[in-house]
Formats: sequence, C-alpha cells, structure tokens
Amino acid sequence: MKKKLKIVTIGGGSSYTPELIEGFIKRKDELDIKELWLVDIEAGLEKLEIVGALAKRMVKAAGLDWEVNLTLDRRAALKDADFVSTQLRVGLLDARIKDERIPLSHGIIGQETNGAGGMFKAFRTIPVILDIVEEMKELCPDAWLVNFTNPSGMVTEAVIRYGNWDKVVGLCNVPIMCNKIAAGALEEKEENLFFRFGGLNHFHWHRVWDKTGKEKTKEVIELAYSSPDGLGKALEKIMGQSNPSDGNNEDAVQNSGVQNIPNIGFLPEQVMNLGIIPCMYHRYYYITDDMLKEELEAYDKGETRAEVVKRTETELFELYKDPNLSIKPPQLAKRGGAYYSDAACELISSIYNDKRSHMVVSTRNEGAISDLPDDVVVEVSSVITSNGPVPISWGTFDTSSRGLLQHMKDMELTTIMAAVTGDYSAALQAFTINPLVPSGKIAQTLLDEMLLAHKDYLPQFKDVINRL
Repeated sequence: MKKKLKIVTIGGGSSYTPELIEGFIKRKDELDIKELWLVDIEAGLEKLEIVGALAKRMVKAAGLDWEVNLTLDRRAALKDADFVSTQLRVGLLDARIKDERIPLSHGIIGQETNGAGGMFKAFRTIPVILDIVEEMKELCPDAWLVNFTNPSGMVTEAVIRYGNWDKVVGLCNVPIMCNKIAAGALEEKEENLFFRFGGLNHFHWHRVWDKTGKEKTKEVIELAYSSPDGLGKALEKIMGQSNPSDGNNEDAVQNSGVQNIPNIGFLPEQVMNLGIIPCMYHRYYYITDDMLKEELEAYDKGETRAEVVKRTETELFELYKDPNLSIKPPQLAKRGGAYYSDAACELISSIYNDKRSHMVVSTRNEGAISDLPDDVVVEVSSVITSNGPVPISWGTFDTSSRGLLQHMKDMELTTIMAAVTGDYSAALQAFTINPLVPSGKIAQTLLDEMLLAHKDYLPQFKDVINRL
C-alpha cells in the first residue's frame, strides 16, 4: 500500500497556488494526499494567508479531507515530505521590475529570464534553492524536488551540479503553449499529434508529427509563421476546440504564457530555413531589435511586463479575499504562466503512479542532444517514470542552431558558477558572452548597477558590492 502523500510548496503565497490546488483536486483519484503545506517568508505572509484560505475553501468544496497547512517555518514543512515544489521569487516583483527596467535604461533588452535580467534572477535564486536542497537532505532525503522557479533550467542545473541532488525536475509552461499553437495551426486536437522538443529552458525548438507518422513541422511553420499574425490565428483555432468551463477560452490562452512576450512575427524566411519550430522566447535572439523597440515603448509608459504583472497580482489577491470564492478564478490566466501548476501536478502523479506520461522537462541530458555533454541539464521531451524523467532522443542540430545552443549552454554554466561562488569576474564573463548584453564597459557598468540595486538579495557578492 502506498504511503499517503505530504506535498510541500515553497512560495505558497504565490498567485499561481490556486491553479496548483486545482491540479491536485483534478487528480484526487490518482494522488493519495494527506497533507498540503504552503510555505512562504515573512514578507509574503499576507498573501500566504489570503491564498491559503482560498486553497482550504477549494479543498473543502471538493469534499476532500486533505490537511492544508500554512507556515513560515520551512523546516517544519519539509520534515518527511514526499514532494517539494518551488515557485518562489527572491526579492518579489519589485526585483523583477529592476531586472527589466535597469537594462532598458541602457537601451538593452530587459526580460525576466533572458539577458541581464535573467542572469540576475539566477544570481538571487540559486543560493536560496541550494539552501532548500541542504534542508531536504536532512529532513526529507527521499523527496522529489519539482522546480518551476525561473530561470528553471539554470536552477535545475545548479541543484544537480552544485547541490548534488539528482531527484529534481524543472518545469515550464512554454512547451504546452507551443503544442497549442501547432495544434491550432493544423486545426487538429493536441492528442492527435506527437511532439518532440530539444534545447534549453526558454530556448528550445520542436518538431511535430500526426497519428500516421507524417511529419507536420514544415506545415506548422508555413501556417503559423508565414505572417505576423499567424501565431495569434493558430491560438484562436485551437481555442475553438477547448472547453470554456476549463478556463481554456480564447481570452485565457491569449493572456497566458504568450502574453509574457510581445507577439511580434518572426521572419518567415529565417524560420523556414531552420526547419524546426522555435519557441516564443527565440524572438529575443532572432528579432532582437524589434523586441527591444517594443520593450522601450513599454518602458517609457511605465508598462514593462513586470509592472503590468504587479498590478494584475494586486487585482487577483482582491479576488482571492472573497470568502465565497472556492474555485480558481479565470482571471488568473491574465497573470501569465498558465498551465505551470497543472504540469507540476501531472509530473508528481506520473512519478507517484509510474504513469509514463510524455512531458517536456529540464533534466540531465544523458545523450538526448548529441551536441551537448551528457551531464548538463537540457529541456527535452521525456517519459516520466517512478524513477524520474527518461529523456527522448533529439539527436543533433544543424548548423543554423547548433552553435547558438552550445553558446547559450556555456553562458548558463558561467552564470550558475557566478551565482554559487559570488565571483565577480565570472559574472562579468557571463554578461560578456550573453548575446543580449553588449560587451566591454557597457556590460561592466550594467553589472555594477544591478549588483547595487539587488544588494539585499546577493550575499555571495557582499565583498564586491562593498567595494562598489
């Protein structure tokens, strides 16, 4: 008989938590849950209490007897846990605003997981995650760590490489959105298509086949990328096949993961030459000038994505306070990142039940992408077993994408090393080799300014910051 589950969510006061609870409720017949623990820090106490009360109402409305515990005591929560999920944001949304606005003030891409902003999110986040891993080694050594804290790929890599913890899986909602775009373009149901992904978190490509085994990748590119509004039309089509009662209507998807990124069309000729389908975040690398122009316009109006999200979150938590609310409100889709939490629940269920679900996750390469070392973390299609992900082979990339992939992986590894060690020269090197950051004095000026702006959350850089 299987043990009843204790599941812990660190960052439990997140606005995403209702979707997480909904995902567990949907799988009540698959997951024998005894305890759900929502953990946060003192600065997040008010949000934890608000969203925790909603979580309790949702569980009660579903007729379940699960214990829902709210706490600021991380160690108490971790004791004997079976699964630990992380959805934390070090420095809260104000830190994200700095990650976006400071680079933009220098005329440089400012984005949560790409460029200078993404590297600084890694600098703040990785030491905290590694502290959690050390506590897990002591308090729940058999637990799985399910990470969807961004930058998810780099965090997962740090846990394996520096935390020496193999029972970790990184998750992202972008592959889910990519599936929906392809299905919409083909006017086909997702379950009738087979997808294979290869690359890095927020930097992957994919291919598509139908049930007969015929590859549809080129057709998706022609339909979805041959015009500036092709992606939007693809999403509209797939929404016509969705159940509005699930919150999967057109408005919900248009305002989900895609809205985090300006919907500017790729260059059709360039994507056709690739022969594989890029993810939305490739816009930052394939059409950098167009993306920067869009971001600078938002910056001038005080409407960077982080600033919009902060306002949206305020509205969400006002909704969550309603004592009569006992479901996930559809407005949550406007927050961005839809399907993250549901993916986490499916991952947990697949490990717990050895379901062999087909999912796209960040995990150790193990030969899946032959252009990268076996021991680095990649984001690839995998079969999720009771022993974790088993990567599906992608093979090799051609010359149009291979070098950029390898370059980005080395940038990630350099960033992670700087995050762990507090080595200023490694941080500068990471800035220098990142394609979205100009090199030389501009990189150093930006690095120094961001170190000072985030000084309260960068203890590993304390000596450097004092000198600055």
